[in-house]
Amino acid sequence: MPGARKRVAESGPLTVTISFAGYNRVWAAWIGDRLERRGHTVSYQRWDPQEGTPLADSLRALALAPGPVLVILSTWYFQLGPRTQAEWNSALTEVVAPDPGRFAGVSVTNDALPPATAVFAAADLTTVGEQEAERRVLARLGLPTDPLPADRTPRGGPRFPNDPSDVWGGVPRRNTRFTGREPLLNDIYHTLKSAEDGARVVTLHGMSGVGKTQLAAEYVYRFGAEYDVVWWVAADKRAVCRQRLAQLAPELGLSTGVDYGERLRATRIALRRGDPYARWLIVFDGADDPEAIWDLVPEGPGDVLITARNPEWAQHNSLLMEVPAYDRDESVSFVLRRAPRLTAREADRLAEALEDLPLLLDQTAGWLNDSDMSVDEYIALLEQEGIDEDVVRVSRDFPTSFPTSWSILLNRLRETVPEAVTLLRLCAFFAPGAIPVRLVRDLPAQELPESLRGLVTNSVSWAAAINKLRQYAVVRAAGVGDREIHETMPEAGGAVPGDTLYMHRLVHQIIRQDMPAEDHDELIEVVRRALAAADPGQPTDSRMWPEYAEIAPHLRWADVLRTTSPAMHTLVLNCLQYMLHSGEYQAGLTLGSRAMKAWKEQLGDTHPRIWDLTHHYANLLRAVGDYAHTEALERTAVDHLREAHGAKDLSHLRAAGGLAADLRGLGRYDEAYTISRWVLDAYQELLGDQDARTLNAQNNVAVSLRLLGRYPEALDLDLRTLAERRRLLRPRHRWSLFSEIHVSTDQRLLGRYSEAESIQAQSVRVHRGVLGPDNPQTLNAEHNLALTLYRIGRRREAAELFTGVLERSERVLGEGDPDTLRFAAGQSCFAREHGDIDQAREISERVVEGYTLLLGPGHPFPTGARSNQALIMRAVGEREQAYELAEHALAGMRAAVGDDHPWTLGCAINASEMRSLRGDTESASALNADTAARAAQTLGRTHPLTLSARVATAADLRTLGKRLEADKTEAEALDDLAATLGAQHPHTLAARSRTRPYWDFEPQIV
Repeated sequence: MPGARKRVAESGPLTVTISFAGYNRVWAAWIGDRLERRGHTVSYQRWDPQEGTPLADSLRALALAPGPVLVILSTWYFQLGPRTQAEWNSALTEVVAPDPGRFAGVSVTNDALPPATAVFAAADLTTVGEQEAERRVLARLGLPTDPLPADRTPRGGPRFPNDPSDVWGGVPRRNTRFTGREPLLNDIYHTLKSAEDGARVVTLHGMSGVGKTQLAAEYVYRFGAEYDVVWWVAADKRAVCRQRLAQLAPELGLSTGVDYGERLRATRIALRRGDPYARWLIVFDGADDPEAIWDLVPEGPGDVLITARNPEWAQHNSLLMEVPAYDRDESVSFVLRRAPRLTAREADRLAEALEDLPLLLDQTAGWLNDSDMSVDEYIALLEQEGIDEDVVRVSRDFPTSFPTSWSILLNRLRETVPEAVTLLRLCAFFAPGAIPVRLVRDLPAQELPESLRGLVTNSVSWAAAINKLRQYAVVRAAGVGDREIHETMPEAGGAVPGDTLYMHRLVHQIIRQDMPAEDHDELIEVVRRALAAADPGQPTDSRMWPEYAEIAPHLRWADVLRTTSPAMHTLVLNCLQYMLHSGEYQAGLTLGSRAMKAWKEQLGDTHPRIWDLTHHYANLLRAVGDYAHTEALERTAVDHLREAHGAKDLSHLRAAGGLAADLRGLGRYDEAYTISRWVLDAYQELLGDQDARTLNAQNNVAVSLRLLGRYPEALDLDLRTLAERRRLLRPRHRWSLFSEIHVSTDQRLLGRYSEAESIQAQSVRVHRGVLGPDNPQTLNAEHNLALTLYRIGRRREAAELFTGVLERSERVLGEGDPDTLRFAAGQSCFAREHGDIDQAREISERVVEGYTLLLGPGHPFPTGARSNQALIMRAVGEREQAYELAEHALAGMRAAVGDDHPWTLGCAINASEMRSLRGDTESASALNADTAARAAQTLGRTHPLTLSARVATAADLRTLGKRLEADKTEAEALDDLAATLGAQHPHTLAARSRTRPYWDFEPQIV
């Protein structure tokens, strides 16, 4: 009887050795923690008997450990090696049976174990709760089982393995065939635990097929007991990744609205703070594009595990761990579990032929186990194919046998489940990765070809085909892990199983290569119709962007540019608009360029669709600052459309508006204003004042006025546009929000800082919720708020915004993007006055160089940036260079925009200071007097720029010895400053302390 067996220990502290298979580490950790709480010492020994070493010898070595040996019994413990039951029975009888008091056991499995394991008299822990499990462990070791006092039961420690984490989501079902990787799993664990909070990010990277996802999943199951939150995120697409993280918010008990942007923000804040859970693990699976999602990786006290083929995660504060192919022993063990009918020799031969890649081993061994073909025959078949690897080899990292093995598998599928092959071929016309095949299921049955109709409309056939593909590891059903898809009809209104599939890139390529011509033409047209039918038709509505984000990656694979279908043309144009408004500029430029080439070949150079495409393509080019290219495109369109349809044709007016935008980008503001004004008048005549196109034209006129320095007129027009957009569209519409930026900018440029801050602060909050924190328009809103706070004197808030906006813009848009250069100009000015002068200089030099490269040296933007650079040179003591820069900027700005433009007047204020520093006070005084007069005439007597010129004039008069005149000028300026900005405003305080004023050039939105 087990109860009569000799106890391992009687009492007192012990040193207990726990022997466990790596698969059961979670049990070892929990048992060890319970023993250590009672004052015992624990030694952990992972059981991994080496091949070639007799089991009896391995058990004798284990018996050398101090104290009793507690063995955690599971099927995994006895499969390592692998060894037969006969070997185990012999070794246990030889080593453990003669000394039963030396060993104890606990069982964590209900599976049958070798009969000789009875010598362990194992306590069963599989069906009991935590307290009873602890009691059984202690009793089996002969230790007291009395509960610990409350003051000796510290909180924390490993979770009881039978208790799930408080929050657990999306983790694939555990792979019971997982093999090896023990050192790598331990390295992951120790690397994460030794890293500092906020930097505990490990990326598992390697070639496709090495088992990165399986390794991450196994890590979750082995170490999951140490986390309160475990959340698995499919990270191959940004939109899906964001949504998945947002879904964590309600699981954490966070109180948020239904908007997923709000939930995402709440999730990230909660993870960063460690509230309500500090022990969390987030897994980003398939994150092959770090640039797309690195900003979504949470910071805080928890751990992040990433799987990716791309090692560039090292550039994003992640520690890299390469996942290699299996060792041969691991390959053999894996194959024997996947295909039990094979021998060890056959498994070794197969592993050698497939170069030890887990994905290939899984797919091939799984097929071989269901086949009567021998391994030698299979390998011979591979060798006999003789296919040119340059034609069929998917990657140089994979052998020729890989595509050949897939040919064998496809032949098998054709014979057994032809519907599965049809489904595979359909998937091949979507992008690899997550494939929304539900889009095909949403098509009317009469629009489907006969080969698909029965499969798509019959849920039983659909589920059977998907299950067969999953059985062969061809696809997986995204969102259901490895659970079987039940061959039953879905409940009314419920989602049909398999509505989104996941196909590996290599599989995707092989299926496309295997495609018969007749299937190609039929199936690609189905996918095209499905994508067109899924088009929400509202690319400017941010609520529709997740749908476009799902559609857009598939356009290339469905070859939508090689069709003259109007629906396909509309889809492409809408996707281009989505890419523009969501900030996906490079993807849009790639699509636009390819579309331009393809459509001109199909339709000719002057087809109406070409002008639609030109408009959207030019918008994207303009967004990245390629104004010369867009001007050429738009002038061609304007000339043709005016001649073909007349000046008042709507398509001509749209092209003319685009041309005006190009001219604004090129710094030709008077020309831009003339065209913009004419376009607005024409729209008002044709469409009235309340049409969205009229309001867009009105907005553009205001932009031109602002660039001309006519700020009051710009504000008046922007206020009207804002009111009408809020009424016609909605307050949270992207264009309404853009009008808020314009209104706030106008108010700030007029010196009405409090009004500007009031509208922009509220607008920033809405922008973040509606468009997301990284959208270019959101960045513009935050930058404008930073400039306003800077002017008000709220430096700490401004500093945080300046830095955050620039960092995100450089990451999302790139350093040379026009928006990034504007943000950098503002950051440089702020850093010069309130931060690091070296940083300010480095950024300023980049801005001058970037603007010069993008726009040319005579453009107002690089010219104004040189005026800012002069202030930095003055601050670091390089007065002569400061003088030369300031004079160059003044002359250049006069030539670019005229003598009375606010930018010219600002450059004059800076130039006058440099002249004064050189001792040329007469010239400085004359320049300041002229500037003050011009500024009063242009902007008004109490505008901040005018007041700066008046204060500077007083300083020059005092230097010239004209004290009475200087005091009078200064007193009047101080009174006006106090009345306009307030007695405690930084400008007023600086003037009272007789700090010479300066002017920062601010590049504007064009």
